[in-house]
Amino acid sequence: MTRLIGTAALNVPRSREPEWADWLAQRLVPGWRATEWNPALSRFTADPANPATSVFTCAVAACSTHVGSNGSRCDACRRARWRQGHPAGFDSTYVPVAARRRPNSTAAAVPGVSQFSLSEVSFAVRHEVLYGLQQRDAAGISLVPQRIRRVIAALPSGLPTLLDLDESFVRGLSAELAGMLNGILQHVRRARLEYDGIDPTSGDVWECAFVGLTAGRGRKYTAVHGVIDFRPVRQSWLRELAKEYGRAVRPNVFDLRQTVYAVTLASHALADRPHGNSPERLSMADMSAVVDTFRIARRPEDGRDYSTSHRRALLRLWRAFLDYARQAGLMDHVPGGFALNPKLHAIVAVEVSEDEIGRAIPEHVIAQLDAHIELLGTSTAYESGGWTASDFARMYQVAYTVLRDTGRRPGEVTSLRRDCLEWVDGKPTLIYDNHKRRRHGRRLPITEATAQKIESWQKELQRLPPVPACEQWLFPSPGQRNRPRRGHLTTAQFCNRIFRDWVDELIPVLVDERLDDDGEPLAYDRTQIVPYGFRHAYAQRHADAGTRPDVLKELMDHRSLDVTMGYYKVSLGRKQEAVRTVARLAVDRHGTPRGFEDPLAYEVESVAVPYGGCTEPSNVKAGGGHCRIRFQCAGCDFYRPDPSYLPALEQQIAGLRADREAALAMDAADWVVRNFDDQIRAYARSAEEMRRQLEEMPVEERATVEAASRELRKIRSAAAFIPVQSLTSRSTS
Repeated sequence: MTRLIGTAALNVPRSREPEWADWLAQRLVPGWRATEWNPALSRFTADPANPATSVFTCAVAACSTHVGSNGSRCDACRRARWRQGHPAGFDSTYVPVAARRRPNSTAAAVPGVSQFSLSEVSFAVRHEVLYGLQQRDAAGISLVPQRIRRVIAALPSGLPTLLDLDESFVRGLSAELAGMLNGILQHVRRARLEYDGIDPTSGDVWECAFVGLTAGRGRKYTAVHGVIDFRPVRQSWLRELAKEYGRAVRPNVFDLRQTVYAVTLASHALADRPHGNSPERLSMADMSAVVDTFRIARRPEDGRDYSTSHRRALLRLWRAFLDYARQAGLMDHVPGGFALNPKLHAIVAVEVSEDEIGRAIPEHVIAQLDAHIELLGTSTAYESGGWTASDFARMYQVAYTVLRDTGRRPGEVTSLRRDCLEWVDGKPTLIYDNHKRRRHGRRLPITEATAQKIESWQKELQRLPPVPACEQWLFPSPGQRNRPRRGHLTTAQFCNRIFRDWVDELIPVLVDERLDDDGEPLAYDRTQIVPYGFRHAYAQRHADAGTRPDVLKELMDHRSLDVTMGYYKVSLGRKQEAVRTVARLAVDRHGTPRGFEDPLAYEVESVAVPYGGCTEPSNVKAGGGHCRIRFQCAGCDFYRPDPSYLPALEQQIAGLRADREAALAMDAADWVVRNFDDQIRAYARSAEEMRRQLEEMPVEERATVEAASRELRKIRSAAAFIPVQSLTSRSTS
C-alpha cells in the first residue's frame, strides 16, 4: 500500500509490518526515562523535577498537584481562591484538604496533564511513538504529556502504523498537536527509509527531513523542513558532483544550499561556453568565465547586486567544492587547467565607501528609540514554555541594549552565550563569536552600565522556566507556534520581525534634525534604521571622539585597517565647512583672538601640531615636524589653537599637572617646576578664552562649532595615523 510521507511516497508491503516493528524496537534507547516511563504498563507519568518534561506543580506551596504550565494553579486551588475572593498571599498560605489529610504526600499526577498510555495502540504504533519521542529528546525538545495523550486519543482505532496516516488527518488537528505529531513522524519516516534500504539522496531533490543534515551553523538538531534542489545545475556531470559533495562532506543544510547555488552560478556560466557539457575539454578560460559570473552575481528574487563580501563567500564555496572533488578523485577526467588561480581568479575586497559608513544611525535618532524601548517586543502576545509575552519583550529589550552599546553585528549579539560576561581587574568584558570571520571567543571591553543590564537579565533567566535545548544561550530561541524552542534567538527573528515591528509600527513619532519650510522637524526615514546601523554608529562615535584608528580597528575586530579608516574620512565639502566654522575662533598664546577669516589661509598658513595650529613658516613647510622649541607651544607667538583642540589642551594641562607633582616629589630644581607652572597657565589661558567665546554664542551656533570641531579632530586623527601605517606596509612588503 502507499503511504504519504511529506512530498514523497513509499510502498510498504503489509507482510513486512511485524518485521518493521521489531526492527524499530531494537533501536529504542534502553532504560529511557526510567522514573517516568513504565514499559510493563506502557504508561508515562511525568516527573515535574525533570526539566525535559513540561509538567509542573501547582503554584500553591502546600499543593503537589501537577499542572501544565509553570506558575499556574490546579483546578481545586483555583476554585478555592475564587471562593475566598482572591486574597493576597493565597499561594503561600492556603493548604488544600488533601494536604491536610496527608501532609507528607508526594506529587499528585493528573492523567490529563501528566500521563499518557500506549497500551491501547498497536505494537508498531507504540514503538513508533517511543522512537520519535526519544529522537526529540536527543534534540532537546521538551516532552508535553497532555499533547501526546490527546494525539493518541485522536488516532483512528486499530491503526497498524503511523505511516498509514494521511495528510488530511494531520491537518484536522490543532496547530500544537499537528506540530508535535509531525515532529514524531519526521523521525519515523526517516527510520522507515533506512529500514527499506531507500537512499534519500538518490534523486535530484532531497527532502531535508530525510537526509539528516543539521539545520545550520552551530545547530545540533537536524533540519526537518524544505528541500535541497540540484535541478538548476544544468550539466549532469556537475550535478552529480554536487550531490556527491553533499553525501560525503555532509555540511549543514544552509551551507549545502549555498554551495549548490554557487555551483548553479558556475553551471550557468559553463552553459554559455563551447565545452560546458564536455568536462574533459574544459580549460582555464572556462574557469575565468565562471569567476566573472561570480563577480557580477545578483540576487535572483529582485535583481539587486550582491555585496562584494557575499560574492567572495560564494567564490569560497565554489573553491571548497572543487578542492573536495579533486582530492576525492571525482575530477580526474577534467583537465588540470580548469582550476582557480589565486592571482587571476580573486574578487578584490572593495574598501567600505563613505556611503556605506553613512548608514550609522544618528545619535538623535538613537535617543528617540531609547525613549520608546518599553514598546520593543510588545507587538506579539506569544507565550511558550512557561515564558510570558512580557518575558520575551524583556529579552528583546536587553538584546537591543547590547546591540546599541557594543557595536557587535546582530548575529554576534543574538548568539551570545549565557556566560558571555567576564570581569577582569574590576572591568567588564564581553565574550562573543565573530561568525563573519570565524574568530570565536573574542573579547570586547564594555561599560559597567551595559554589563549591569546583562547581569540583570542573567538573573532573570535563572528565575524563568528553563528550556533544555536553549540553556547555554543568553537570548534563548522563542521558537514558533508549531515548533519547539531550541537554540538561540536568530537574527531573522529579532531583526526582521521584532525590531522591524517596533520601528515601523509601535514608535509613534521619529523626527529628523532637518526642518521643513514651516520650521517643523521632518519625519525621519524609518527604512534607514536597521540593526546593523548600530555597529556603524558605535564606530562613528569612537572616530568622532578621536579614538586612534588602530585602537578602533581592534574594537571593531576588523581584519583590514582600510575598513576602519573609512570612519575617519570626511568629504571635502564637510571639511571645508568645518574649517570655515572653526578657523575664525583661533586665539594666540595670550588668549587674544587671532582667527582666520579665510578658510584657505587657515589650511595654507598653519599646520596642525599636538595642542593647536602653528603658523611658523619653516614648521608649516615641514608639515609640523620642524619645531625649534620642541613643541613648547604655549610659549610660542606662532601658536594658534582653536576650539577643535580643546580636548587635547585639557589633556595636556592634566598631564603637565601630573608631571609637576612628580617633579616636586623628586625635589627637582625650581626652574623645572616653574616651567611646568608657566606652561599650565599659558595653556589654561588659551583654553579659557575659547570656552568664553563658546559660552557667549547662541545654543545653535555653539552646537555647530562643536560639530565642526569633531569633524576636524577626526581628520587629524586619521592623518596622524597614515604615516605609521605606510611605514608598516613598506616594512612588510
